[in-house]
Amino acid sequence: MLRTVVILTFLALSASFAQQRATPNVSSAVPPKALPTEPLEKSEDMPALLRPDQFSPGMVSQFGNFTSYQVNVNSSGQNIVGDAANEPSICVDPTNPLKMSIGWRQFNNVSSNFRQAGWTYTINGGTSWTFPGVLENNVFRSDPVLNSDATGRFFYLSLLQSFFDDIWRSLDGEHTWTDIAGADGGDKQWFTIDNTNSSGHGFQYQIWSTAGNNFGGRQATVAIH
Repeated sequence: MLRTVVILTFLALSASFAQQRATPNVSSAVPPKALPTEPLEKSEDMPALLRPDQFSPGMVSQFGNFTSYQVNVNSSGQNIVGDAANEPSICVDPTNPLKMSIGWRQFNNVSSNFRQAGWTYTINGGTSWTFPGVLENNVFRSDPVLNSDATGRFFYLSLLQSFFDDIWRSLDGEHTWTDIAGADGGDKQWFTIDNTNSSGHGFQYQIWSTAGNNFGGRQATVAIH
């Protein structure tokens, strides 16, 4: 009888302890942190006109054994007076390193902060560059990210004013780009391509900010096609 009472008492104490462990202490629970905020991309000015007929010598910069050539130039390799570019992203064809492309935020005139998706390409390792213009005329775009896959196809990820983005692809050596898909995304996005020999070969991975976010704070996608 004593043994039965002791066993029952132990079981009762164990059940009581387990219930206390399972019941959270609400008063000491730490509330989740609010999602961080930061300045967002937004359109404030009207599009400006690009004036390729107003030009000055293109910049060539020498540093030791390295020579840098200006990339946002007119068809004669000269600087376009009054325009501006920033946030460049470069990709190189792994099958032919002489072929490269650069994307940037294109400002047709420094008097307007309306930005578009500018781009240029080279086929001679960067000695000269061709600047055809922007992906879409008078469409607000920002945060360009370029990358290439193992076969030499080039991809251009571009943020729209809606805080969604889309992905463009070039199959002809960066001469032309085609909008191939919406890519979800958000502000300050970035992406990479798996060019290894793993089971994820060719997968594209994207991340973006919690601010300017249409997905409740979620920050990543993967494209497997």
